[in-house]
Amino acid sequence: MAASQATFTKNDYVYEQLRTRILTGELAAGSVIGQARLATELGVSTTPLREAVRRLAAEGMIELEPHRDARVTPVSADEARHLYQVRESLDPLATALAAQHRTTADVAAIEFALSRLEPITDAGDLDALLRHREFHRAVYRASGNPVLIDILERLWDKADRYRLIGLRHSGDSTRDHARVATEHQAISDAVAAGDAAAAQQAMTDHIRRSLGRRAIVALGDYDSPAGH
Repeated sequence: MAASQATFTKNDYVYEQLRTRILTGELAAGSVIGQARLATELGVSTTPLREAVRRLAAEGMIELEPHRDARVTPVSADEARHLYQVRESLDPLATALAAQHRTTADVAAIEFALSRLEPITDAGDLDALLRHREFHRAVYRASGNPVLIDILERLWDKADRYRLIGLRHSGDSTRDHARVATEHQAISDAVAAGDAAAAQQAMTDHIRRSLGRRAIVALGDYDSPAGH
């Protein structure tokens, strides 16, 4: 049992390290994953690194093709737009369902996650990004719909890269931080009150001002210097 736990811990460590390097841009979009070099840097064998690559490929962050090196998945304005369109529909749906089906335990989990939220101040602030995810995850779980929860969890993995692109393109002001805090509070309050319409609208407003939407602008500007 001890050996199994140690193996899991090492695999998880390598996964988190590789994921962080992709999110922060240290491993740039489209770049080759040098597995032997990375394994040496991290002080591990290539076995946990290969496992991390497979996990991140399943999350859409790494491309794996037969007879080719693993590469960091490219980013694009089109994919940012597609992710935003799906979340604009599914996040509000999950929030409305959460208001309808939440339990006392669900409300407590949402309020606890809300109490831990911090502003995402820069693209390297992955702890704040994780706490943001934990809040949304608590809302998703309160929906009671496992299919919807699974879809949104997998979307979140891919969308994290675009959130940080949006933040690098246009950082949040103090006013933005206050607005986001107000939006999260409104979501929490509406779910706790069992008000599905208010919960759905609060999440819709939140998504429409999100970093993911800002990434569409950032990548659009990059792909088309004229801004069209």
